[in-house]
Amino acid sequence: MNRKIISIIPACLFVLCTNCCANNETRQETMDNAERTLPVTWSANDSIQYFDIDYDALLTGEANKYREVSHPTPNYDRNAVNEVKGVILHHTAEPTAEKSLDVLTNSPRNVGTHVVIDYDGTRYIMCAPEVVTYHAGPSILNGRESCNKFTIGIEFQGNTVEAPLTEDQILSAIEYLRPIIAKYHIPMKNIVTHEMVRKAYKAKYPKSKTYGKVDITQAEYKHFMAYFKKEVKAKK
Repeated sequence: MNRKIISIIPACLFVLCTNCCANNETRQETMDNAERTLPVTWSANDSIQYFDIDYDALLTGEANKYREVSHPTPNYDRNAVNEVKGVILHHTAEPTAEKSLDVLTNSPRNVGTHVVIDYDGTRYIMCAPEVVTYHAGPSILNGRESCNKFTIGIEFQGNTVEAPLTEDQILSAIEYLRPIIAKYHIPMKNIVTHEMVRKAYKAKYPKSKTYGKVDITQAEYKHFMAYFKKEVKAKK
């Protein structure tokens, strides 16, 4: 073999190894960053301070601040009535509210929800709380399956993996929920995220296939619940 070629080989190997290491470091950094933003495994003791809600106090206060727009969805169960015993929080992961509303009315997957809340707090009402719509999929809340039958779905516009909920979104959701929680006496522990009820289902049925969309993050759930506790008076 030519001596010049032999002398070049170590240098080439050094460059190759250096590039590989750099790529691995970049890849690992990307994975680490992704891992930090993904929802963590939830448990009942995960720093959420539950309390008894004063349901009567929920019905007092100022008039609604945020605008509501009717935007009906055809994606609901016409043969069932929602028991309204819980609330499931989602994010749309779509770039605009217009796109989110289109998905929730025209998607071939037949997905639906009760309300979409835009960044400025505008609420797009897609159906009444008593309607069973298709937002939770395979799910378990506090041991009970098929959450669509007894929960309402709130979709926050945006992607909480990329950006947090706005204050207007949180306050608008609480404003929307106050009369519903009061009417149906929904306990605080039944306000959860899609990720939580899906993980509960997977824990019971580990071989099942469920849609793997990353939903509202655990950090934003805690953020929301902190606001909720502040805005809703605890029962004395």
